[in-house]
Amino acid sequence: MKSSTTNANTISLKKYGITHSNFHYQEDPEQLQKATLEMDMGVETNNGTLAVNTGEFTGRSPMDRFIVKDDITKDKVWWGNINIPFEKEKFDSLYTKVIDYLNEKELFVRDSYACADPEYQLNIRVINEYPWSNMFAHNMFLRPTEVELKDFTPEWTVINAPGFMADAELDGTRQYNFAILNFTDKIALIGGTGYTGEIKKGIFSALNFILPVYKETLPMHCSANVGEDGDTAIFFGLSGTGKTTLSTDPNRKLIGDDEHGWTSRNTVFNFEGGCYAKVINLSEEQEPEIYRAIKPGAILENVVLDGKGNVDFSDTSITQNTRVSYPIHHIDNIQQPSIGKNVKNIFFLTADAFGVLPPISKLTPSQAAYHFISGYTAKVAGTEAGVVEPVPSFSACFGAPFMPLHPTKYAEMLSKKMKESGVDVWLVNTGWTGGPYGIGTRMKLKYTRAMISAALNGDLGLYSYDRYHIHSVFGVAQPRECPGVPTSVLSPRSTWNNDEKYYTTAFKLTNAFRENFKKYESFATEEIRRGGPQRYAF
Repeated sequence: MKSSTTNANTISLKKYGITHSNFHYQEDPEQLQKATLEMDMGVETNNGTLAVNTGEFTGRSPMDRFIVKDDITKDKVWWGNINIPFEKEKFDSLYTKVIDYLNEKELFVRDSYACADPEYQLNIRVINEYPWSNMFAHNMFLRPTEVELKDFTPEWTVINAPGFMADAELDGTRQYNFAILNFTDKIALIGGTGYTGEIKKGIFSALNFILPVYKETLPMHCSANVGEDGDTAIFFGLSGTGKTTLSTDPNRKLIGDDEHGWTSRNTVFNFEGGCYAKVINLSEEQEPEIYRAIKPGAILENVVLDGKGNVDFSDTSITQNTRVSYPIHHIDNIQQPSIGKNVKNIFFLTADAFGVLPPISKLTPSQAAYHFISGYTAKVAGTEAGVVEPVPSFSACFGAPFMPLHPTKYAEMLSKKMKESGVDVWLVNTGWTGGPYGIGTRMKLKYTRAMISAALNGDLGLYSYDRYHIHSVFGVAQPRECPGVPTSVLSPRSTWNNDEKYYTTAFKLTNAFRENFKKYESFATEEIRRGGPQRYAF
């Protein structure tokens, strides 16, 4: 493919060490899709959507994520196996190698920004080796106007070289792939992996440091939407719990599906300009908004197509983490700009594969803080090698891999905002009912939607004994009735038809909660500690 002759006159990459002008600047999705096809890096589905295979890595690689330990980070970052320190000298050496590699490549460059609220806007330049990676950046970050581009000055830079392989022994990495944040140089350096999620999560991780440290703003791994009355709802949850699905509601405007900031003004703003949704078992009937967003301009990752270009969303032979990225305007019912006010409800989503948590329950402030720090969901058999039965999975703040500070810092900020805004907090189990995974069944989406609608509309009412039952193991308040949901579904114990097995399994999960929380106990207040399960298994 021929290089654009106007790029060298538009911007210069020399400050990064890139000396050639063989790059394409600010190309639109149609051009980038065409380039991807010409380079034999993707195919088109039957409706013209680009489909790519990200290669060996079809998801993030948490053990290969590093932060440069320098004067900015050394005393603030919570160092450990989530935030792994990287030497500044090693970074500089590796950076030089990556730039030397890119100086021999045709590149794709994009200026964009994160944070829909102008007061928090972070200008970003993305330099990609692959055209479809640059198309992903177009979809996921916010897009400046032509006027804004004239005076655009990037603050952070993402340098993305999937084809570059590090030498672990020489470069200080764990293996050949890496994602490294450098807060002094304001660079996210990514190599050895084609998984596009590393691009957006690099900037998300940076904002998770910048916003609480410098802006008194809580960064959140959540989706958010707003109702007709202007009330904002926030949905926390790990991958696979329904964050994107449940916030994409035809009766409420979508603010964003993954990453937001909650300001001191009680406003919530989207970090992104697009959505990155899982598409495993996607159907138009169950998730019409996401299904219809898959059209030219979107990018499908690691899906399987038949000979006619039809996508089989049930085929997980490449990965269970099949995904689509699309600009947010592919969804019809969106909030513009992507900012919400008046936060009224917070939902913690968990896919409990043990089948013991209530499908919806109301949390006290101390329970909310405890469950936020815990960030519980569960892995099911087949999702990872060696997983043959449900396994508890905890990710602090529902996003530990992206949180540079200690989890209690974010929990304290959340608790303060909950008290100031008077929000209702709900724990929603989108996982199993009637037994654990393999015996019970997955909670019906229509029931979960009905429960969330009832919470948003006030139909679950204020807490009272006749309307709520206190769960005998977890201590949470579960409603006795909910419009559109059979009463029997609201009580997880009754769906099992075997009290002994139910309580044995429930206590097994409470012990997992307590064991996980031990690493936070010395940092948590007594109020937060009281928010956990209070009954013990013997």
